[in-house]
Amino acid sequence: QVQLVESGGGLVQTGGSLRLSCAASIRTFSVYTMGWFRQAPGKEREFVAGSSRAGTTTYLDSVKGRFTISRDNAKKTVYLQMNSLKPEDTAVYYCAARQAVIGRWDYWGQGTQVTVSS
Repeated sequence: QVQLVESGGGLVQTGGSLRLSCAASIRTFSVYTMGWFRQAPGKEREFVAGSSRAGTTTYLDSVKGRFTISRDNAKKTVYLQMNSLKPEDTAVYYCAARQAVIGRWDYWGQGTQVTVSS
């Protein structure tokens, strides 16, 4: 079974930083594309950042320059470093994984709450 477990969420003031972690049980972690999504109350779930098996990264426009996704294949962990946080970043953040570089997301974590106070 594939399991993704997020951690690192919490309450932070505007302008602060948080680092989210996602520990994956995936045996062949290095060949998976990993991503972060978020969902705020009353809003659609949106893609935040992704990292392919080759290490290429993509970001939601509104987080470019502030968020950085990275991965440690040896630790089977993907990270989301979030800097200069804004209240609009408040959401539940989910880790996701897929085998294909492009395609449906196959696995999801339980989510971790990020709250940015003003």
